[in-house]
Amino acid sequence: MNIFRFAGDMTHLISILVLLLKIYATKSCSGISRKTQELYALVFLARYVDIFTEFISVYNTIMKIVFIASSLAIVWCMRGHRVVRRSYDRELDTFRHYFLIAASLVLALLVHEKFTFQEILWAFSIYLEAVAILPQLVLLQRSGNVDNLTGQYVFFLGAYRGLYILNWIYRYFTEAHFSRWIACVSGLVQTALYADFFYYYFLSWKNNAKLKLPA
Repeated sequence: MNIFRFAGDMTHLISILVLLLKIYATKSCSGISRKTQELYALVFLARYVDIFTEFISVYNTIMKIVFIASSLAIVWCMRGHRVVRRSYDRELDTFRHYFLIAASLVLALLVHEKFTFQEILWAFSIYLEAVAILPQLVLLQRSGNVDNLTGQYVFFLGAYRGLYILNWIYRYFTEAHFSRWIACVSGLVQTALYADFFYYYFLSWKNNAKLKLPA
């Protein structure tokens, strides 16, 4: 493991902790897209199905468990917690996310590295993760104002993917047979989706003002 991947994993973990802190401290999920959280839960369940068949390292196994458990816990809070679910912005979170699921599945069946069940699920999870943030970004644009914790959550989530791009570049130059081109292309698409958010996040930080996204 290189420093870029480790930093990416830690940044990803921080984003989840920030989101859990928001939900726990405020007993609210206002400003959070449940559809994005459901997509991430599906991403981790599909990608880490190998947790039962393949052991890489203790670190790898722990991270897989943490990401699966935390994503399911967030979805449960937004759907099942009697207080948290009342603050869900249902009227703003209307992105038709099932289209993203269907498109990712079709693409995984057509474009993959190996035609095996596990590789198809891996490709599906990569494609779906690339676009899973879309419902969240649309919700933020519709709401306009973004609270501090929600803004930090999205920022760390985008930073995680940026660090993973550096990880792939490093591995390309240091590993003889690095061939995860699907992850690289999807990662570039995913990072590009954050560009507008990062721009307004930087402006709010520079001007010490509340983060606002144009409708």
